[in-house]
Amino acid sequence: MTGAPPRRTFGEVTDPAGATTAPPAPTTLGELRASGATFRPVKAEIRANLLARLTAGEPTLPGLVGFDDTVVPEVERALIAGHDLVLLGERGQGKTRLIRTLVGLLDEWTPVLVGSELNEHPLHPVSVWAHRQIAEHGDATPVGWLHRSDRFGEKLATPDTSVGDLIGDVDPIKVAEGRTLGDPETVHYGLVPRTNRGIFSVNELPDLAERIQVALLNVLEERDIQIRGYRVRLPLDLLLVASANPEDYTNRGRIITPLKDRFGAEVRTHYPLELADEIRLLHQEAQVSWGAGANSAPDAFGAPVVPEHLAEIIARFARLVRESSHVDQRSGVSARFAIAGLETVTASAVRRAAIAGETRPVARVVDLPAVVPASRGKVEFADSGADPDDERELEILEHLLRQATAQTFRARCAGLDLTGLQEHFTGGETVESGELVPAPALLGQLGTIPKLAELLGRLGVPEGEQSAEQAAAAVEFALEGLHLTRRLAKDTDGGRTVYGA
Repeated sequence: MTGAPPRRTFGEVTDPAGATTAPPAPTTLGELRASGATFRPVKAEIRANLLARLTAGEPTLPGLVGFDDTVVPEVERALIAGHDLVLLGERGQGKTRLIRTLVGLLDEWTPVLVGSELNEHPLHPVSVWAHRQIAEHGDATPVGWLHRSDRFGEKLATPDTSVGDLIGDVDPIKVAEGRTLGDPETVHYGLVPRTNRGIFSVNELPDLAERIQVALLNVLEERDIQIRGYRVRLPLDLLLVASANPEDYTNRGRIITPLKDRFGAEVRTHYPLELADEIRLLHQEAQVSWGAGANSAPDAFGAPVVPEHLAEIIARFARLVRESSHVDQRSGVSARFAIAGLETVTASAVRRAAIAGETRPVARVVDLPAVVPASRGKVEFADSGADPDDERELEILEHLLRQATAQTFRARCAGLDLTGLQEHFTGGETVESGELVPAPALLGQLGTIPKLAELLGRLGVPEGEQSAEQAAAAVEFALEGLHLTRRLAKDTDGGRTVYGA
């Protein structure tokens, strides 16, 4: 549309939290004051950095795929408003990834009082200890610098999590030293106060016992903490972000109403809406190459090739599983399902290459069946529990995989003339494939293949990579597509596949 702003993408950008520069020079309170430094709350810090990126047209939350027009704008608005967040979504929708990406919006370095358990800003002390340090040392008070990667705290909520774990508890050793129970210095701080001036995440919040959730009420609203019946005045400065799966509310717990009320924003996540985003996510997250170690010789199998059409099949397969009436849609089908599937196909190609004596592993259609048994445990079927050995589950997944392959064939090869390839089988000839059949042997059974260059182009094989292995992968895909569109017979027996039988 004319005049529309360019679409922002996040998959190709590395997380800025990983880039490290040298910390600033000031090492004392006096030097810090002289440098013109000022105190800025965490939420103001995030807001300023976020707005700077938006103004410059830079990605705000790099590495997130498929959220460009939905989730990311909601998160941006919440951060600008200074709201604490709760992310609601099914498993494998990138909630934890999103939370950890927020760290990149913090300043790369921030000053802290050396020795402070609460990461206190030298110009904004909050504890009795900090005030005493500054009173004793004045401008000579030592100042350190904290990288943003160290300003993130995280707790996976479990039913046995205690108030002491999150907030803190009285330290009996400090009491025994002569301090009174009302002395704030008797407190052994929990994870939340120790993440002061940073971002704290509670994953799977409904799993936290309701009485423990109550302990977070003051953190969110009053920004102080209460321990053992007395109030410890600590104006905590942090962004609190929680994640939850709505399906878990009935199984394991719930988020208590007062706590939900104190979160400023609720953001719903989702699986990738577009096939292109699903494929992009696969390329970003799947580990499909293994580099040699520092002291190892180069590995011939360390850089296998996964053709684009196979990645598309896996992406379509995941989407079909999510839509299937046989699958419990309330539990969702994680993005890890597709990621593990692509990694399994890659591993199958490497194994086949090692067995068949190929020098460069290239994934083929013959590697796809390995995905089904490997991914079975990642899917909750609607009637699961009746028979744990029910083979119908495998049959359902196998059917959906064939359906995904057929859809990819129609999308990639629509209008392509494959009659020349079909004519090879008119005289009763057959072509055998399988894990023991290397690429040259597969191609040798066919001889000259009409329209091969056009087929490779349709499947996105780059110029210069049109090897025998790539050609075999393309031809086998074409044969499988002809079979699935009922133009070619096929017989499968274990790891042996015969086309034209």
